Amino acid sequence: MDSRGDDLVAEAEADDFKLVAPSGALVVRPDRLDARSRARAMTPSAFTLANMLLGFSSMRAAQDGRLHLAAILIAVAILFDIFDGAVARAVGAITPFGLQFDSLADLISFGIAPATLLYSWSLSDLHIGGERVHLLGWAIAGFWLACAAFRLARFNVTIDPAGDKRYFIGLASPGAAGIVIASVFAFTGDFTGWQQLFPVAIAILPAAMMVSPFRFTSFRFIASPRRDRVWVSVLVVALLVAGLAVVPVATGLVVAYGYFLVAPIGWLTRPLRRRLFGPDAVAPPRRNLPSVFFLVDPSAAVDEPSDPA
Repeated sequence: MDSRGDDLVAEAEADDFKLVAPSGALVVRPDRLDARSRARAMTPSAFTLANMLLGFSSMRAAQDGRLHLAAILIAVAILFDIFDGAVARAVGAITPFGLQFDSLADLISFGIAPATLLYSWSLSDLHIGGERVHLLGWAIAGFWLACAAFRLARFNVTIDPAGDKRYFIGLASPGAAGIVIASVFAFTGDFTGWQQLFPVAIAILPAAMMVSPFRFTSFRFIASPRRDRVWVSVLVVALLVAGLAVVPVATGLVVAYGYFLVAPIGWLTRPLRRRLFGPDAVAPPRRNLPSVFFLVDPSAAVDEPSDPA
């Protein structure tokens, strides 16, 4: 056993659990913080709660046939999901509770709610040979939910507070939900014949991309810009708001479908971009990180997490 393992075992004699960041980021137990610091660290969870309740309300709207309202509620949930991450970074605190709560809320708002909306919008009315096969539509909606749950669980066990945040592994669940939102506003959902393949593709392809190994840019530089780059965020938000005000449906389609195509196009153009612009123009090699949280058993040997790189 190396020296690091000895240290972990020694500390485990006083604490059953130890919080570990593979990158070496400082992790502090909540009970060692004062009341004000704990309250500040829990502030992002208020936005997470709003995100979850919006997703829950979207499910009710979809079941009542108010599809546009359901889509709008998911869209607002995406904004709150962005806000809770931005607030967490602003206060400089990422808590284990916040990480888990955020993923549970995302499963409702970007897993269950879009699946319910997809089913109410078109999947419930699929026909094969003139026969309605609503169970097939329900199974496809369930596939979306399963992929969203897998995506969020994978994120939870590989997230590192000090890791590279420029890219997501797999399509983020809010990005996938954006495709559903844009599609609901652009199309009525009354598909017949071979047209029925379109809503099926809208459900299956983004769901599959959520669990794929493709790297998607996180656009963190827009959500949490450096002080000298705030103007970029302001410009992007202004263009987005203007587009949604003037041509909302077209803007939604371009943003949602465009983001979906970013990773496949990036993968195809990777060799060319590396040759023309250097290694910084492509996503860095993926590194499999161990879980952030480890149970330290004093009776067992503790070894250094292996580096597969």
